[in-house]
Amino acid sequence: MTDALHIHVPHTDGTLAVIALSGECVITTAPAVRARALELITAGHPDLVADLAGVTFCDSSGLGALIGIWRCAKEADGSLTLAAIPDRLSRLLAFTGMDTFLPVHPTADAALAARQGNRTTA
Repeated sequence: MTDALHIHVPHTDGTLAVIALSGECVITTAPAVRARALELITAGHPDLVADLAGVTFCDSSGLGALIGIWRCAKEADGSLTLAAIPDRLSRLLAFTGMDTFLPVHPTADAALAARQGNRTTA
């Protein structure tokens, strides 16, 4: 495993931000993911969409980072939505039961559309 992790924020709008990850989310890179997400939450974007389309590998440390981000978002009256999750992470979410807490969409665009729909009907 040699893929570096890249973190990009392609979209912010009000309380919402998309954090796009590419590469490996593992023990050495997961803290950076959590730190960047917490920066976004602190900056007034507690509703996060994590676009995982570019993630090539995610271990339990990456899952732990996502759970930590979810908790911090909830504490800030926000949310975490996952988009384009890799197969292995999908199985980890199901195995741990986190799939019942974290909404999942096939793409970041679908997650954003769902968020927009919730905002207009709420």
